Amino acid sequence: MHTVIVYESMYGNTREIAEAIAEGVHQADPAAAVDCIPVAEANADATRSADLLVVGGPTHMHGMSSGLSRRMAASAEGHKEGHEEAAAEARETVEGPGLRAWFHHLPTTETGTYAAAFDTRVDMPRSGGAASGIAHRLSHHHYDVVAEPEGFIVEGSDGPLRAGELDRARAWGAGLV
Repeated sequence: MHTVIVYESMYGNTREIAEAIAEGVHQADPAAAVDCIPVAEANADATRSADLLVVGGPTHMHGMSSGLSRRMAASAEGHKEGHEEAAAEARETVEGPGLRAWFHHLPTTETGTYAAAFDTRVDMPRSGGAASGIAHRLSHHHYDVVAEPEGFIVEGSDGPLRAGELDRARAWGAGLV
């Protein structure tokens, strides 16, 4: 089985969740090939061979990020002291394509190709989530979404991840297999 995990990450939280999902897939199927790829590097060739495509991103303004929301997040991160690594990741994400643009170039697949969607989000009433929009776009490209879209919680607007979320992501990834 070949699993490809494509993620967009501003502060590193979504990247950490994607990596934990990859670990979970490996735990469930040690022979599985797993590629964990930032959205900027995820071209059609990278996704075409996937038996399972897992896509995730941060929640911005109640849904998937946009060019404007990524620029706003990078600007806010750049003004914080002691967050140089996160600010560098945010700048890199802003300069590349986000998930919305990436979906425009994702080839439509044949029925029988599996997918799943996740996001990172804050735990606040009416904060929304990006995972449902990601799952909808995967379905639109004829992927069979095999799990309910999953949200993983960050503390505050830029993290860190809530205690236990990496373990939950590993278990979710294993359950996808």
